[in-house]
Amino acid sequence: MQRDLKLSDFDFELPPALIAQRPLPDRCASRLLHLAAGETHDLQFAQLPDLLQAGDLLLLNDTRVIKARLFGSKPSGGRVEALIERVLEPRTALALIRTSHSPRCGQRIDFEAAHAEVAGRSGDLFELRFDVEVLPLLERAGQVPLPPYIEHAPDAVDESRYQTVYARHPGAVAAPTAGLHLTDALLEQLRRRQVDVACLTLHVGAGTFAPVRTERVADHLMHAERFQVPQATARAVNAARAAGRRVVAVGTTALRAIESAARDGLAYPAEAETCLFIRPGFRFQVVDRLITNLHLPRATLLMLVCAFAGLEQVQRAYRHAIGRGYRFYSYGDAMLADRAE
Repeated sequence: MQRDLKLSDFDFELPPALIAQRPLPDRCASRLLHLAAGETHDLQFAQLPDLLQAGDLLLLNDTRVIKARLFGSKPSGGRVEALIERVLEPRTALALIRTSHSPRCGQRIDFEAAHAEVAGRSGDLFELRFDVEVLPLLERAGQVPLPPYIEHAPDAVDESRYQTVYARHPGAVAAPTAGLHLTDALLEQLRRRQVDVACLTLHVGAGTFAPVRTERVADHLMHAERFQVPQATARAVNAARAAGRRVVAVGTTALRAIESAARDGLAYPAEAETCLFIRPGFRFQVVDRLITNLHLPRATLLMLVCAFAGLEQVQRAYRHAIGRGYRFYSYGDAMLADRAE
């Protein structure tokens, strides 16, 4: 029986110097920590093709990060920072608002070349109704929503590198960072080796950075994120499993989406929201291997990795990574983990 896990079970000391602030010049020049059968192996991400087999199915999250951060002001002159969490309609969006005093319903906010009215509130999110379409406004006036642990203002490098090379569907406010290591050339190399590739979409929300505030892990309420698993992807997953081939999720978001659409060992087409909270004790349906970055202490993403590869094994792997100077978080190094039996 799985013991009652505490938040402290997922804590560790991370030297600030290991938090990657900038991407490496070459996407696939990062290191790759391979965790298999409880053992760790220090590799380079460019060696990934050597770790996969013909017939393996690589699952990619093809969401596209939008320039979700807007700066504006109240009529009183007070500064406002809005992080667009979700576009509901062409001119309506949900947003996290940072300002000296929470805006009231009906209040106007002035942004660059646009105005918005606060139409309501749901928890931490405010509904904003704009006088222009939201996505074009973000493209011309928004900033790349870098994570809070990256300390520089976003620049042209971030606009390119905080995005996967296969990003297609706009809607994420954070990148599916495991995919940042993949290049078109590396994907082509995998295809030549007969590794299959399929896409799904999960629009990563700002809640991915929300801290867990409950000491008892099971009491945490997971944020909702939109996802879509196309019929072709569900078929590819089921065909791979029927043939005894491995399903490899590129990132916790790809894993969370496909496991949200799976039951009884099969994947199904889906277009919905998921609040799935994957933590130790979770029974995985379809994913055999996981490519992921190295995550924050006490974070739900770390809990997912521990559920997949084993709590003690991941704890040892993270100690090893820290000792070897691996780079952590969004612009950091990667890990390939096999599912614990």
